[in-house]
Amino acid sequence: MGQYQLGEFEELVLLTVGILYDEAYGVAIKNEMEQRLDRGVSVGALQTALQRLEKKGYLKSQEGAGTQERAGRPKRFYQLTAAGRNALAHSRETRESLWQAIPAAVWNLKTAQ
Repeated sequence: MGQYQLGEFEELVLLTVGILYDEAYGVAIKNEMEQRLDRGVSVGALQTALQRLEKKGYLKSQEGAGTQERAGRPKRFYQLTAAGRNALAHSRETRESLWQAIPAAVWNLKTAQ
């Protein structure tokens, strides 16, 4: 299990980078996450996670061309690596295994209101 340890936020960031594919840069990732998750995403938390995931080898990044609308500053685009795809697959398999292990009786329990 230690080989692919992902926190929930890291997993969500990796999934969003995968969804955005060639358009995965900071603002686009933040906007996509906020739209899909219906919750705010801190720029600082996102940048920290992106750096951490790149350090782990799950993402790679490269600068795009600078644009006038960004005062000549380039966007940094992120892409999943093979290790990132493996980490996501491992996470998915682990979660599915846990879901499958829940006894059917759990879903039939009445909860007190």
